[in-house]
Amino acid sequence: MKARDPAELISALAQCRTAFIGVAAMSGLVNVLYLTGSFFMLEVYDRVIPSHSVPTLIGLFVLALVLYGFQGVLETLRVRVLARVGAALDESLSGRVFDIVVRAPLKGAASGDGLLPLRDLDALRSFLGSSGPSAFFDLPWMPVYLLICFLFHPLIGVAALAGAAVLATLGLLTDRATRQPAQTATGHGLHRNGLAEAGRRNAEVLAALGMQRRFSIRWAGANGDYMQAQQRASDIAGGFGATSKAFRMALQSGVLALGAYLVINGQASAGIIIASSILVARALAPAELAIANWKGFVQAQQSWGRLSELFARMPAGAQKHLLPAPRLSLRVEGLSVAPPGTPRLAVQDVGFSLRAGQGLGIIGPSASGKSSLVRALVGVWPAIRGKVRLDGAALDQWSADDLGPHLGFLPQEVELFAGTVAENIARFDPEARAEAVIAAAQAAGVHELVLRLPEGYDTRIGEGGAGLSAGQRQRVGLARALYGEPFLVILDEPNANLDAEGENALTQAILGVRRRGSICVVIAHRPSALAAVDLILMMSEGRAQAFGPKDEVLKRVLRPASVPVETRPIGSRAAPGPLQESA
Repeated sequence: MKARDPAELISALAQCRTAFIGVAAMSGLVNVLYLTGSFFMLEVYDRVIPSHSVPTLIGLFVLALVLYGFQGVLETLRVRVLARVGAALDESLSGRVFDIVVRAPLKGAASGDGLLPLRDLDALRSFLGSSGPSAFFDLPWMPVYLLICFLFHPLIGVAALAGAAVLATLGLLTDRATRQPAQTATGHGLHRNGLAEAGRRNAEVLAALGMQRRFSIRWAGANGDYMQAQQRASDIAGGFGATSKAFRMALQSGVLALGAYLVINGQASAGIIIASSILVARALAPAELAIANWKGFVQAQQSWGRLSELFARMPAGAQKHLLPAPRLSLRVEGLSVAPPGTPRLAVQDVGFSLRAGQGLGIIGPSASGKSSLVRALVGVWPAIRGKVRLDGAALDQWSADDLGPHLGFLPQEVELFAGTVAENIARFDPEARAEAVIAAAQAAGVHELVLRLPEGYDTRIGEGGAGLSAGQRQRVGLARALYGEPFLVILDEPNANLDAEGENALTQAILGVRRRGSICVVIAHRPSALAAVDLILMMSEGRAQAFGPKDEVLKRVLRPASVPVETRPIGSRAAPGPLQESA
């Protein structure tokens, strides 16, 4: 198994070092104050009852109330401090965890449940805010209680020590018995949540094709496996917890009987009977509480391990030196690309160079590597070999935040986010100027379309662009790609959902990019998308087959159909050329 590097998590917890020291100090005071009940009963039986002194009884009672009050205040503070430690850990790591959730699909590291890292962070925070940590802070005080039991009488100390040994054994058995069921439950939970997310994303397909019931049955099976594993883990932890509680109560009664025996034989005072019973119960309470919270501890431990492994596998990016805005060239040098998490190369040894103001159309049959190539051009897929350079600087010399404003990207599947149309065009820039948003919309030819929406640019859309048609989403996505006048604009099949008006707007948008001295790269789904480019790159089987001026390359790669369209028999299909096959 790959070694885990917990440095980031430990560093986050180290920032709360003072809080942990304070909790340890409060735990010490709380455990000293826990002796109040035992000594109060000892004094009542050994001093108050023989002397019949009511003032002494009142004085002891008032003192006990004051000590109980301090104990309650300290326990409340301890719980609140631990809850705030959990909140501080969340605040320190939440940004990093969210970064991993977003980056994991691009690195091939996403599990069935892509939100598992967030759930793991929630599990750590919840455990820190529970009674579990308090039990572990109280455990070191068990020897002190056992020592006092021996001072009461050696037999009472032996009974308490034997009880502690039994509870320690139960703790070890609980750890061994719950660890594997908890891991199994987590695995089934990942599968269940992955199916639920897939169903949510593809709700239209499930409904339209009558698959919803079958998919629901499949999810119910995964949910049943998860619930069964979860129930098994709960049953085991609950069984050991109940056993430890019953044992502690039996031991408490046994110590009462032992104290009575010692009093009968004149080896102890009457106060020892009650005081020793309370003290033994208190001595073993932390162990019992730890066993009761063991399931949460195991889950938090597994969450810690998974987060540590993710942090080690996906380290935080180092701060990059700020580079000037690119404005001259794009150069691709011997580029080879593989989909994240797979060894198979989708693009092999592709190289070309573009100058400011040029437009490149990429054509080729399906699965020829076109989309893989453009994903590498914008840096979302890392290069296995070779480099992509803007003005001579490789993409890995830029941070994502610094590079993003210089790139415009329209993917095949346009994803918009819940918010207003203006927010989506402006890439959710909180400092976006209205003029820049409108300029991007006008450059994409979507300004008039937006004005026809119910609230114009302030029209709210749902998750995934719900409320807009596919063509509208694509045109708003084009405006987002053009926002801020980026130097490199890459459009992956931008006319897939466009009508004639949209295609004309697309052509003008590409020409506008070139006129202002930027570079535009277009994957062509239909020949009309090539109207505004001057260069063509032909891809096949992941390799560049031809690159050069548009007219020259198209003459070489496009073959006329053997039968004119007008005379082709109904139902017959001509062999498609590269543009027709590309998808």
